[in-house]
Amino acid sequence: MRLVSRQLVRRAAGICCSAGLLALGACKPVGPDYSRPTYTAPPAYKEAGASTVIAPPPNPQGGGWQPASPSDGMIRGKWWEIYNDPQLNQLEERIVTYNQGLKQAYETYLAAREQVAVTRADLYPTLSAGPGFTHTKASENKPLVTPTTTSNYNDITLIGQGSWEPDLWGRVRRNVEAAHANAQATAADMANVDLSLSAMMATGYFQLRGYDAQIKLLSATVSDLQSQLDLTQRRLTGGVATAADVAQAQTQLETVRAQLVDVGVARAQMEHLVGTIADYKLPSFSIPFSPLDLKLPNVPLGVPSQLLERRPDIAAAERRTQAANAQIGIAVSAFYPTITLGGDGGFESTHGGTWIQGPSALWSLGAQATELLFDAGRRHALTQQTRDQYDAQVAAYKSAIFLAFQDVEDQLSSLRVLENESVVEQRAVDAAQHSFDLSNQRYKGGVTSYLEVLTAEQTLLQNQRTAIDLTTRQFVSSVGLVRSLGGGWDTTQLPK
Repeated sequence: MRLVSRQLVRRAAGICCSAGLLALGACKPVGPDYSRPTYTAPPAYKEAGASTVIAPPPNPQGGGWQPASPSDGMIRGKWWEIYNDPQLNQLEERIVTYNQGLKQAYETYLAAREQVAVTRADLYPTLSAGPGFTHTKASENKPLVTPTTTSNYNDITLIGQGSWEPDLWGRVRRNVEAAHANAQATAADMANVDLSLSAMMATGYFQLRGYDAQIKLLSATVSDLQSQLDLTQRRLTGGVATAADVAQAQTQLETVRAQLVDVGVARAQMEHLVGTIADYKLPSFSIPFSPLDLKLPNVPLGVPSQLLERRPDIAAAERRTQAANAQIGIAVSAFYPTITLGGDGGFESTHGGTWIQGPSALWSLGAQATELLFDAGRRHALTQQTRDQYDAQVAAYKSAIFLAFQDVEDQLSSLRVLENESVVEQRAVDAAQHSFDLSNQRYKGGVTSYLEVLTAEQTLLQNQRTAIDLTTRQFVSSVGLVRSLGGGWDTTQLPK
């Protein structure tokens, strides 16, 4: 008889589990299914006029084309290598290994990834088991007590319990969907931190090399001014120059020396920034003197529609939009009954010798369904709240796209304008150099005063420094363009 009962229990449990799994598979989760909010990208960028920007060919007339992959015609992987600077490459490589901000973002992503596993566990039954021992002394004067009733006894148990709430309405599946989307958003956040740090590193590094170019120019100018001061003093001794000429030469020399010190301070601060991003110990960290003399690399631009796949901040906003959509389904599931299946079984006896025996076996199976009948509109308000939050997240997603296109256009216009300005400024440098050479010759020939030489030299130095500053700004804008395009990242790197 006990054998028949156990077989029936096992058969009933199997039927219940099979029926539950079939029902779970057949029930579509409540709430709206997610579809990415639509956005139509422009066919081409407006400001792609700089010679260092490689734009894709125009669409065929009467037709259109789309690259087969988000990476077609774009920078891939370690984007900083396009600058061909080994020192920069070494500094950039340290970010992934040592930067604490990136490590924090990585650990945040790992926590979000584990949340997916935590949420998915709700799809399965929970099982527990354990022994128990109780010694009871009952009152002999309580109601319905007979003389043969034992009032002092042991209760030894070994009970296993199981419970399962079938996800008939998709609440758990929507939770898993939201957790998965949030984990992907956090991974995109991490990629965005990595991109920002890499761009900050490259920007700081090129600014430092620009300061080195300024230091080289100012040091050479100081040497020339010292020679001119010596010449002016000799001319004063020979009665050709005046004391005012010597004073002017001395003033110009000390002015440029002060400028040299000032640039040195800025260089030191930029070196500290680079060292901090790379997580070096600053007292022992230094970057060798290296004036900026690199060739500005070409940056492949790609088509505007690729921007939606290559910017990690856009990807993060889009993933959070899906998570917000899943929250609507979670709220809607509260309108449906909660069904719980449960059971327990094991052994119970008053003596250890008969504890785990057939007559000591026990079991029970049960199910419960609960429906909330009245909550004063709470569920309706919560559902509407999730819909509002979804609409807000859609707006945030589209706003991220608008800002991304503005960012790209800003960097493109900067490169275009700076390129034109550099051409004009180089002509100004050449003209100032010619003017200074003529004034110097006239002064040595005794035709003019030292004031003319001083004015020409100040003009030359100012234009030379402006030319160096423009070159530095071109490199900074080039880095900014790469960053605004997403660097070497695209959405295919999101965790599945």
